[in-house]
Amino acid sequence: MEIIVRLDRFLFLLLVAGIVAILTRRLKIPYTVGLVLAGIGLSLHPLFEKVPFSKELLFSVFLPPLVFDAALQIRWKELRRDLPVVILLATVGVCLSSAITALGMKYVAGWGWSAALLFGALIAATDPVSVITTFKEAGVHGRLRLLVEAESLLNDGTAAVVFAVLIAVLSGSGAPGILGTAKFLVVTLAGGILCGALISGAMSFLMWRTQDSLVLFTLTTVSAFFSFLAAEHFHFSGILACLTAGLITGNSGPLRDASSAPTHAVAGYWEYLGFLANSLIFMAIGIHQLRWDPASVLAPAGIAVFFVMLGRVFAVYPCCALFAGSALRVEGKYQHVLFWGGLRGALALALAVGLPDWVAQRETIISVTFGVVAFSIFVQGVTMTPILRHFGEISPAKGDL
Repeated sequence: MEIIVRLDRFLFLLLVAGIVAILTRRLKIPYTVGLVLAGIGLSLHPLFEKVPFSKELLFSVFLPPLVFDAALQIRWKELRRDLPVVILLATVGVCLSSAITALGMKYVAGWGWSAALLFGALIAATDPVSVITTFKEAGVHGRLRLLVEAESLLNDGTAAVVFAVLIAVLSGSGAPGILGTAKFLVVTLAGGILCGALISGAMSFLMWRTQDSLVLFTLTTVSAFFSFLAAEHFHFSGILACLTAGLITGNSGPLRDASSAPTHAVAGYWEYLGFLANSLIFMAIGIHQLRWDPASVLAPAGIAVFFVMLGRVFAVYPCCALFAGSALRVEGKYQHVLFWGGLRGALALALAVGLPDWVAQRETIISVTFGVVAFSIFVQGVTMTPILRHFGEISPAKGDL
């Protein structure tokens, strides 16, 4: 009986997602904003009070299809050209952003070092869920979309790994010292990439032997979820494993031909899975948005928003400046979009909700994270399309959501 009730609730959420998709296009507002507002409305009904929102659910169920779908569409030839820019933004940029946010929360908000460092790490990454959805809605293509989406996917993995390293060090379970921490970091990153490469390689070998779309759906599903779960099982980066699997699947197997019928079928399948995951994530954010008390965390949330944005400034502009005199130069308007398009969302919330109970100021960190995500969705998300239109990256017709 309980399963039937949960299924009814799930189907009702899908119906709401479909209605929101129709309304947001007519009202010309971002789909993610409409989903969060719908979630806030649903939170007022007791039936949706117990909608789950945990790190395990978001990481194991919702994140793999979104990461895999985005990686599947990235062409290696295009990514390889801009890989130095993307890697610098996703490593040095993330570390700078994390450090600036942590310093701000320590010395301005008055947090302890452990809380400040953990918050700086979990909020540093731009969330691929938010970024990819926004750019799909706006119809952005070309180098700008590649830079923003690839950086979002990679820095997502970097931030999650840095966060895991901090948890291990602060709990005393990680290897002590700089060398031990560096080894832990390298093993986590390399292990995730290796898991993704091995599993996607095996699935691609099987995919060469069929043109059946249903079989391809099955094999790509195994590749996405199994690479993620296997990496997490061995305490590697599941996000990097899933990202690697998506890149290899889309660029080395039978799906590398973007014009083929099987490729179009698989792309449509993953687009739908991404739509489902995206819809449920943002409605869940809305449902849980009213469970934190804005009045009690208004000051630290405001401080956090300021330093998160300041950290993003230092993550984007100095890193891009290093390529100013080369063929990899990033246009000024692209840098502005990279800065303002650094949206935060489900990933940050998943990491915050998954904080161990022993972390000092755990509840405050979760509440402030909700505040930053709310700013990201309702301010950055709403203004992203007008900014893209202003810079001439989308036509007025495309910008009308």
